[in-house]
Amino acid sequence: MVTRDATWAYRDEHGDRFARTYFRRFGDGVVSSIGLGTYLGDPTDEADERYHDAVVRALESGISVVDTAINYRNQRSERVVGRAVEDADVDREAVLVATKGGFVPFDGERPDDPGRWIREQYVDTGIVDVDDLARGQHCIAPDYIEDQLDRSLDNLGLDTIDLYYVHNPETQLTARSREVVYDQLEATFTRLEERAVAGDLRHYGVATWEAFRVGPGDDSYLSLAEVVERARSAADAAGNAATHFRAVQLPFNVVMADAFTVQGQTGADGEQSALWFAHDAGLDVFTSASLAQGRLAEEMPEAVAARVEGETSAQRAINFARSAPGVTCSLVGMGSPEHVAENVAAGTYPPLGADEFDEIFE
Repeated sequence: MVTRDATWAYRDEHGDRFARTYFRRFGDGVVSSIGLGTYLGDPTDEADERYHDAVVRALESGISVVDTAINYRNQRSERVVGRAVEDADVDREAVLVATKGGFVPFDGERPDDPGRWIREQYVDTGIVDVDDLARGQHCIAPDYIEDQLDRSLDNLGLDTIDLYYVHNPETQLTARSREVVYDQLEATFTRLEERAVAGDLRHYGVATWEAFRVGPGDDSYLSLAEVVERARSAADAAGNAATHFRAVQLPFNVVMADAFTVQGQTGADGEQSALWFAHDAGLDVFTSASLAQGRLAEEMPEAVAARVEGETSAQRAINFARSAPGVTCSLVGMGSPEHVAENVAAGTYPPLGADEFDEIFE
């Protein structure tokens, strides 16, 4: 489990190599503001080895956040992350390992008949109630998420997951009402609160794609204020003095800046963006898609590129993402060791200041 003392020691070891604000507060410790993502890539042994070497190199170079999910690459990404964390010359307690549960994962490879496989492995065995499925592949019911948490602990080879996300809960809105989805989240949050007390996870949150960067009229919209309130109710139901709900994950980059520009969340002072709401609520924000799935590694809008420091387009895109207000860490896919050096080096350049960042949108 990530600890305060180990994260500060990691910062002391690596901090002199990086520019200001590279390491940022997370709870009572610190984490790197660039994290390694494990979503992309084929489910092959060759890709596994490249990911393993990339994670090891990243952890030994100043990146202390690794993000994965049980469904990424058919559970292979979690298994590689667990092996790499063990193999890296780094204190396990200095590394924040985050994973997610929600999409029904295949095991190692995609089956010839995915629907039949899900039915036989999850529905017929009683792990999933078919009525709780959305799009035939997504579930956030408490018993199912608990099953997935246990599988993730096993895949990662960890006693405790540092940050566990309910994955894309907005997917459930394709099958049920918003109020029912909030009720499901509260029930699952209650289970996660109980597992936090048991020591199986330290913090939890929600990882989203659309839910928090669209307006209330959108079919995928979820209220962050309501989600936070449901987490507080879950803590009460579990008998906890304070909630373990700590973070949200959402996409943010120069061509997908909705989390900053769309005033879709209601805060104490009225309508505001998801980033500002999270900041005011004391939530940590981990941004995904920092390179827009590789698009920004090739080219950034000239007007923005001219303002952001970095030697390459990828470095400038990463620094733009981690310049946004309230962002704790920006995640970047690094499926091979060759990607790591360039992405880590982005942290040697300072991010934009608040005024400079705001000017881009004026």
